[in-house]
Amino acid sequence: MYAAVVHALGQPPRYESVPEPAPAAGEVVVEVLAAALYPLVRSFASGGHYTGGDALPLIPGFDGVGRTTAGELVYISGLEPPHGTMAERVAVPAAALMPVPEGLDPVAVAAVMNPASSAWIALRERGRLRKGESVLVLGATGNAGRAAIQLALDQGAGAVVAAGRDPLALRTAAGLGAHRTVALEGPNEEIAAAFGAAAADVDIVLDYLWDRPAELALDGILRHRADLTRPLRWVQVGSAAGADMTVPSAWFRKADVSVCGSGLGSISGARRDAALRDLLARLPALAPTTEAVAVPMAEVETAWESPLRSGARLVFVPAGGDERPSGASEALRNRETV
Repeated sequence: MYAAVVHALGQPPRYESVPEPAPAAGEVVVEVLAAALYPLVRSFASGGHYTGGDALPLIPGFDGVGRTTAGELVYISGLEPPHGTMAERVAVPAAALMPVPEGLDPVAVAAVMNPASSAWIALRERGRLRKGESVLVLGATGNAGRAAIQLALDQGAGAVVAAGRDPLALRTAAGLGAHRTVALEGPNEEIAAAFGAAAADVDIVLDYLWDRPAELALDGILRHRADLTRPLRWVQVGSAAGADMTVPSAWFRKADVSVCGSGLGSISGARRDAALRDLLARLPALAPTTEAVAVPMAEVETAWESPLRSGARLVFVPAGGDERPSGASEALRNRETV
């Protein structure tokens, strides 16, 4: 069979012949129909992910949509190098396969599940959102941030505040239902004041940015919060703006602020699987927030480094296995911003 194979960490994979998967006890072989490329996949492929290793060669791909030998459409999650999902077939624990609701496009599901699951687990498992609470999405103009807006409202959030750099994408966030927006452009004092005006009394912050935007958000919130004893739950999901943040110790003494992370190591596998199954069941009722750009796996080496316009995501499909126009020539420009 054929697969995308990384031979040097940080270098694009090559499309080449590899041995068929050999299933262990309890595993089944699944035909892969769609596997998306996103930051987590790139991080594993570069050897830079905090849970990954450096074994080579490796097949990238963390999740995907496939078909069992019985013809069932399933979601595959949690495969890590060296045996990822960017191959024609993969061996997967039978108990880990999750049915995909009827009528959903495998390519669209592959594109949306990672950003949506990022938001879903952060809201449900880590932030423990309750109906009527308000949420600030810090980094709302990326794929995961847009999904977070929609899922927070779906779960009964009373208000959602969207923060990001791209003015056009912020208008899209408002169109998804965000009640207020904060533009991350201009002097720091003005940005902090904008957070104070729009998000002073939020209950949960979903933080995809970290670094200076998070500093300004927390400063603005605490300076303008009407009741500093009102709990603020800060859920750290990503670090698109930078890996480090400076926090004065007094900020955590003068207010009721709790910080937790949401990532692969933050909840058990059983809780993660349960959350993903719930999310899959909700997908038919949610509007898509990510544009899927289907590209034949045979083009993986050239497509891997191609920039995408905001809101689009590459999804690799079997060579010749997707008859729809890929749209790659139109979408492969303007790398996504947050």
